[in-house]
Amino acid sequence: MREATITRTTNETAISLVLRIDGSGRSEIASGNGFFDHMLTLFARHGLFDLTLACKGDTHVDFHHSAEDIGICLGKAFLQALGDCKGIVRYGSRYCPMDESLARVCLDIAGRPNLVYSVNLADRTVNDFECDLVEDFFKAFTDHARMTLHVDLLRGRNSHHSIEAVFKAFGKALSEACAVNPRAAEALPSTKGVL
Repeated sequence: MREATITRTTNETAISLVLRIDGSGRSEIASGNGFFDHMLTLFARHGLFDLTLACKGDTHVDFHHSAEDIGICLGKAFLQALGDCKGIVRYGSRYCPMDESLARVCLDIAGRPNLVYSVNLADRTVNDFECDLVEDFFKAFTDHARMTLHVDLLRGRNSHHSIEAVFKAFGKALSEACAVNPRAAEALPSTKGVL
């Protein structure tokens, strides 16, 4: 089973996370922010990942530390659960519409962290969630999953819809990249011989 359990405790957050890559999309998310719970639930459901996450953070300050540390933990979980990466497809890409919004996510499980984030939203916040934190989450994720990730919002008017399209596309693209290619089940997907 490709799965991982991650715990992280700092002066700012206490996080426990359980990930199963080859799941069915079940999730129990308690991030400390209702909108972010919704986004991570969508990510798990559309990526068919089983994800349990609990975060107690210093939300009396703001949600920044929680969003970033959740990204760190989720990135570490994927890195651990993927193991030696033998047989994986490695690349994934998806377009995902959400009403008037359209997002594109392309990624490479390359062993090299890189984030290119081109998302311009109409709003600074959705309810009490600061929209800038989406980029901080993805930066922390890519740094610790050691993945290259390109996130583009091609169009969008409603910021809730736009962020939702991004998280759905992220889940589907990552699921594609993590899938095992039966034609190369024992091969590392790199001509260098290492990721």
